[in-house]
Amino acid sequence: MNIITSRTGRSLLLLGPLLIFLIGFFVWPLFSMMSQSVSDTAVLRLLPRSAVVLPGWDRVSPPTMSMQTALMEDLKAVDNDQALGDMVRRLNSARSGFRTLMSKTTSALGDATNPPADLVSIDKRWERPEFWIAIADALSPLTDRNLLAAVDLGRNTAGEIQHLPADQSVNRVILVRTFWIAALVTLACACIGFPYAIIAASLTGWKRDLMLGAVLLPLWTSLLVRTAAWFILLQEKGLINDVLQTLGLINSPLALIFNRTGVIIAMTHVLLPFMVLPIYSVLITIPKNLMPAAASLGAHPLRAFLRVLLPLSLRGVASGSLLVFISAIGYYITPALIGGPGDQMISSIIAFYATGSANWGMAGALGVVLLVATLILYSVYARLSAEESERY
Repeated sequence: MNIITSRTGRSLLLLGPLLIFLIGFFVWPLFSMMSQSVSDTAVLRLLPRSAVVLPGWDRVSPPTMSMQTALMEDLKAVDNDQALGDMVRRLNSARSGFRTLMSKTTSALGDATNPPADLVSIDKRWERPEFWIAIADALSPLTDRNLLAAVDLGRNTAGEIQHLPADQSVNRVILVRTFWIAALVTLACACIGFPYAIIAASLTGWKRDLMLGAVLLPLWTSLLVRTAAWFILLQEKGLINDVLQTLGLINSPLALIFNRTGVIIAMTHVLLPFMVLPIYSVLITIPKNLMPAAASLGAHPLRAFLRVLLPLSLRGVASGSLLVFISAIGYYITPALIGGPGDQMISSIIAFYATGSANWGMAGALGVVLLVATLILYSVYARLSAEESERY
């Protein structure tokens, strides 16, 4: 028993660095991202007195004097302009007009020579319940606002979920575009990778090694370098257009960059190994005498392929397609460098929210949507892989 315990302890010690690495660089970032998507303390941390008073309000009648006094005291105590700006952005996104209302109110409260008696004397909009409802709703430390907005949904004043207005509904369009580009890349990889894998599996010796090496070689090069290379190749004066014009196939340069075509070409080249290798791993397990046996029974080569080889290799095609699709939906560098404004994928929007507008809640919510889609696809891939292992 002691020997088993000591062996277990040594095994855990050996796994310790790996567990620390996974927790620090995988589990914790995912947890932080998911918590940011449902966390909203921008209003609560600046309005603690209002958080005590507002829950007793019926949300219909005009604001009471105690509510106005609590909010005035909270605003007077704010000494962080950045935190105040975060709160104003949060409230203005829930109710249009808060930006000017808060600016006017804080200026009036900062006037020590003529202090206002109440908020209504500063601006008549403080009599309207909808502004106070927005504050009351924003006081909750947890919210589904970002998750709903990630799929172009929101809540109305009654708390019911509804579609956002057309001028605010952009995330769903970008998500559809992301899945569409990923599907096109997957189809292109399948059309190229399947015959390539068949040829590689039919060869032996150095010829097979050469074909597999040609597929694996791009994986040893940085993604940024490969994308930059395609940026040069696809230009109007790039190698591809020069060759096509020299051969007389085209009269003017083709538009291959800053559009959807360039994005698909570059992403297909990068992700092709993830299609070829799963298909190849399945094809080499198929007995080589099946196709000759079908031919000996009078089957046409095309019919033998459709009835024998293709059904047996579909699991490899499915696994490769899922791998390519999962990888493609999270691409950022290639669409950013090769694509145009209408070719940016969801990762670019996440980067914009995270670094451009510092809206970490929205970036986290979009990341959660992407993570859920990836986990669903990965579960399908894992199930297909398990069934394939059991079969062979």
